[in-house]
Amino acid sequence: MNILNQYFNTSYNTAPFSKIKTQDFLPAFKTAIGKAKAEIDAIVQNSEIPTFQNTIEALDYSGEELDRISSIFFNLNSAETNDEIQKIAQDASPLLSEFSNDITLNEALFKRVKAVYDSKSDLNLTTEQKTLLDKKYKGFARNGANLSEDKKKKLREIDKELSQLKLKFGEHILAETNAFEMLLTKEEDLSGLPEGAKEAAKQMAESKGKDGWLITLDYPSYIPFMTYADNRQLREKLSKAFGSKGFKGDALDNQDIVLKIANLRNERAQLLGYKTHAHFVLEERMAETPKNVQNFLNELLKKAKPAAEKEFEELEKFANSISGSVSGVELQKWDSAYYSEKLKQKLFSLDDEQLKPYFKLENVIDGAFSVAEKLFGLHFEEIDTIDKYHKDVLTYKVIDNSGELVSIFYADFFPRAGKRNGAWMTSFKPQMIKDGHNHRPHVSIVCNFTKPTKSKPSLLTFNEVTTLFHEFGHALHGMLANTTYPSLSGTSVYWDFVELPSQILENWCYEEETLKLFATHYETGEVIPMELIEKIKASATFHEGMQTLRQLSFGMLDMAWHAHENPSEVSSVKDFENKAFAGTNLYPDVTENCMSTAFAHIFQGGYSSGYYSYKWAEVLDADAFEYFKEEGIFNKTVANKFKAYVLSQGGTENPMVLYKKFRGQEPKPEALLRRAGLIK
Repeated sequence: MNILNQYFNTSYNTAPFSKIKTQDFLPAFKTAIGKAKAEIDAIVQNSEIPTFQNTIEALDYSGEELDRISSIFFNLNSAETNDEIQKIAQDASPLLSEFSNDITLNEALFKRVKAVYDSKSDLNLTTEQKTLLDKKYKGFARNGANLSEDKKKKLREIDKELSQLKLKFGEHILAETNAFEMLLTKEEDLSGLPEGAKEAAKQMAESKGKDGWLITLDYPSYIPFMTYADNRQLREKLSKAFGSKGFKGDALDNQDIVLKIANLRNERAQLLGYKTHAHFVLEERMAETPKNVQNFLNELLKKAKPAAEKEFEELEKFANSISGSVSGVELQKWDSAYYSEKLKQKLFSLDDEQLKPYFKLENVIDGAFSVAEKLFGLHFEEIDTIDKYHKDVLTYKVIDNSGELVSIFYADFFPRAGKRNGAWMTSFKPQMIKDGHNHRPHVSIVCNFTKPTKSKPSLLTFNEVTTLFHEFGHALHGMLANTTYPSLSGTSVYWDFVELPSQILENWCYEEETLKLFATHYETGEVIPMELIEKIKASATFHEGMQTLRQLSFGMLDMAWHAHENPSEVSSVKDFENKAFAGTNLYPDVTENCMSTAFAHIFQGGYSSGYYSYKWAEVLDADAFEYFKEEGIFNKTVANKFKAYVLSQGGTENPMVLYKKFRGQEPKPEALLRRAGLIK
């Protein structure tokens, strides 16, 4: 079938997954690139004087088919990949990178864009149009349009190589994750593990035709083992396997790739006239400069470190009090989750196993939907008339109170061999208003939760509940988009603003009013007891100092790699990393492990020079949720303002302007520190 039909002959114009053959993709990419090039040529060859409509607007609407194919293909490469798809990704990425360069380095096109940009004060543009014009102009200027020919050529070479290296980095991590198996044949080795985790491990072994219990590096297998398994040697073995991904000096090693990516990004930035990659990236962020980011991280570090060191000392003391070891326990990384969980149980009489029966996956999904209905008037109707890329995927039609289509929503919750670890939100089709028609988006969330077993449904840990709400918050940002131009729609915002909708939604998970909507026992139907809700709230800031330190260390490692003026001086990835972590270390270093070689957020995904944004957005979300708390967590007026000024606006205006329209003031960091229990 021809997957190039711009409007698929399907319900709601959804992707016809079952009809797409993998081998269709590369020819489709080539054809769509050809068509997109023709659309660009038509803009360039237009004999009329450049206007906002015939140049800027036309440019934003161009390449629609190519974008659609790309979103389908690269989402499959993350959620349902195989060797054939990975090979196509390696072939297609340079073509896409080359095409992107063909646009940004097209002198005649830039001349037209610049002509409109230079006359902007005479044009009667809306705020959104001004933002689009600014974005398009900077898209050229920041990507080499003003460079000499030889430098443009060099830029193309760098971009082509970077696109391939990032793919290779991710393929290595996935291959490492899939390759590791820890088969346990003695039941005593499972001591401490909850029954559900044992059953899942048994089922995993059976699925591979093995006797015993199989533990893997997939989160639903890895995390329960690290949290509950009494066997310290096995925890060590699993922890080292997890922490050494891409760091074994073998065919899947990522050390050279990390160094190459860091150097190429730096070279690219300097070619464009920026001091470092971080200077280049942060010019288009709320934080603006590496110095601001470093000051922000250091300020939080100053507040969090004393608390983290105190928590660590207490944890080590507690571990020694229960270990029975004569010589005492020196806490290692593989002890962290285990003893933290035991201490949490002691302090709050609360553990995940107590909570999980109240968090059946289907109920948590309904809970997220109920929150969206109460806040934003959305209704989710499961439908089976649209194609899926895997049988586990759930599909929904989302409508508003007047019955109008808001979005199509896909949800993919369980791990499998062709799916990368972690959780993310993405889209298969953007929202835009074109030719008088509001094209509604197709949005997807992808997670890796514990699968149902023969005796139990999928029961989530509280951490998984907040993960689901987090990704659903991103999804709402995509679903409620209501902008004219696709490149400003939904989550197309400054990277340090994009986490606000996701992180704010997590707050509802801690509220009694929310939990009573969906947290019911999967066997008895009993609503979660008030005492457990109180314990959830009381334990919310447990080890917040250590958690904050951990997040800050990731942000600092990211900035170390990308604000470095000469990464070519770095010869050892591990030594460089240790230096970056020096101010945040609590646990002894593990020689065999390295974070950078599996740090997919910054070396594969889009978070390079942006990992700090999780903490930055926490300041925004804590401040924003205080507003909800003041007026009522389901207050319609506040919810409507959040929808009107944040969720629906995408990147149409500076995010601080949008935030102040919603909140009436700039965010205050004290709200985060109060919530974290780091200040009173």
